[in-house]
Amino acid sequence: MSAIEYTKKNKFLKIGLFIGLLALSTVSCNDDFLEKTPETDIDAGNFFNTEGDLNLYIYNLYNFPSTGIYTADAYNLTDNAFSTGNVELKTMMTTNPSSTTITGGWDWGQLRNFNFFLAHFRRANAAEDRLNHFEGLARFFRARFYVDKIKRYSDVPWIDVPLEANSEDILFAGRDPRETVVNHLIEDYEFAMNNVDVSAPKGAVNRWVVKADYARFLLYEGTFRKYHAELNLSESADELLQKAAAVAKEIMDSGTFSLYSTGKPNEDYGSLFASADLSSNPEIIFGRFYQANVLNGDSGEGVFGNYETYPQKDLVQAYLMKDGSFYSSRPNYQQNEFVEEFSNRDPRLYQTFAYPGWVLVRSGTYAQGTGLYVQQLAKNFSGYHQIKGFYNTTDQDVRNNMDVPLYRFAEVLLIYAEARAELAQLTQGDLDITVNKLRDRVGMPHMTLNPPMDPVEAAKFPNLSSAQRSELLEIRRERRVELAMEGLRHDDLMRWEAGKVLEKEPQGIYFASLGKHDLTGDGVPDIYLLPASQSIPNDKETNSLGKVLQYYRVGTFGQDVSVFLGGANAGNIQIIEDVGTFVAPKYYYRPIPQQQIMLNPNLKQIFDWE
Repeated sequence: MSAIEYTKKNKFLKIGLFIGLLALSTVSCNDDFLEKTPETDIDAGNFFNTEGDLNLYIYNLYNFPSTGIYTADAYNLTDNAFSTGNVELKTMMTTNPSSTTITGGWDWGQLRNFNFFLAHFRRANAAEDRLNHFEGLARFFRARFYVDKIKRYSDVPWIDVPLEANSEDILFAGRDPRETVVNHLIEDYEFAMNNVDVSAPKGAVNRWVVKADYARFLLYEGTFRKYHAELNLSESADELLQKAAAVAKEIMDSGTFSLYSTGKPNEDYGSLFASADLSSNPEIIFGRFYQANVLNGDSGEGVFGNYETYPQKDLVQAYLMKDGSFYSSRPNYQQNEFVEEFSNRDPRLYQTFAYPGWVLVRSGTYAQGTGLYVQQLAKNFSGYHQIKGFYNTTDQDVRNNMDVPLYRFAEVLLIYAEARAELAQLTQGDLDITVNKLRDRVGMPHMTLNPPMDPVEAAKFPNLSSAQRSELLEIRRERRVELAMEGLRHDDLMRWEAGKVLEKEPQGIYFASLGKHDLTGDGVPDIYLLPASQSIPNDKETNSLGKVLQYYRVGTFGQDVSVFLGGANAGNIQIIEDVGTFVAPKYYYRPIPQQQIMLNPNLKQIFDWE
């Protein structure tokens, strides 16, 4: 049975569990995997009878993301993308946050669902290996739940039994140490890794998904402990990194997956994010699979930009030149205009960003309409637009059919390479089976040991402690470029203790002067920048192609203009006047909402939260 068939069947499944004790809020499966189901009480004695019952219950626990990965770099706040929307960390950095203003995230309803299953599933009439498979799935989902809680709060209560009305010892428990909780969730991962089925229906979790998610967490926790001195857990970091490398290598050595490549370096990478069928793609470990008019996909027009989210210049500048050299080594690279900064770059840049000469088919909210791409500039936007994950077609059925890759073999390769470099154990052989495989796909030169050090990247991460510092910097770059706009950058910055990177003013494209500018690369001007003192004329100029120039009045924050520019007559597009301050270590965590502290005085705030 496919994931779509499960979804249709699950519409009629009524699994929901009582939790409302002490304002613990119920979290049911959302439309990120299965449609939300009605809630009712379930009698364990009457339900857990067959393997079919176990399947139905388990599928109600799926809560993987979907097309939201393509805008998560902006909504979670990173140096990849920015948002005009209400982003939690952006608000924190520009206000004086407290436990009375940061109130989301402390929800535990889904945990009871995992624990309820684990307490009763063995009533089912099924063979031992099948029971172990289902136990592994439930423990996998519980581990993922706790990973999110660890990331947000660090120390949290570990609960592995279903809460009942008389569970006062649990309901009024304090926070357990991070190390204790991580040890428990690692036990869950290990059990799942050894017992979940190797194969599964399309869209369902199998053993490889468990291993990929486990390796992702091990790298996260190992580097987080290494770089966050406030935890006093650095001595255990290497053990986790060794395990991350080992689990990733198991996936690599299995021969089950490989990078998708048809020998088209200018297309293969981008096609992963605009495919109607990823089910047989050798790179996809796990994805969201859609079918028009049954389970509709479509990433939405907002992915492209000019809604709330948009890419930043900092990401554009991270891509290497086509010859493998640093873009930042170009003379006066910071003053390159749009056409020049897209010249002779890593092909992944052109498969992630709209580039000079790109053609827009699906205009949607883009006022300038379809055709040859010319930036639609606006206040608080960068002027860059995203095409990775943007379905550039007017056919709604085609868009609804697009699958979303959630765990790619490419990430596994990067996990292995980074863990090895953090441990100062990276070899040329390691690079050749990881980073250089990624570069081969897009026709980029190979990375070697002892690469030159990019001073821009070195300044961004001054706390690197590995003996293979230059290698690690380049692996971090490779990870950023390969996984850009897939929702992983925020966690990367947090685990690397790089929150201060977010204090850098986000910027957009550069204009060397006012007046006319070519944005398509054909040498013909497309837009006209006017100073704030001038009005846009009624009789607009037409270029040699017969196109009316787009006019914009530019100025600084506070002026009534179309675009904010860094200087009076030249500069980068400015996005926000005050990006704020990242308070470390406090902002690497969130407070427990004050209401919960009042309900349970045994819960204490940590890391200077009040």
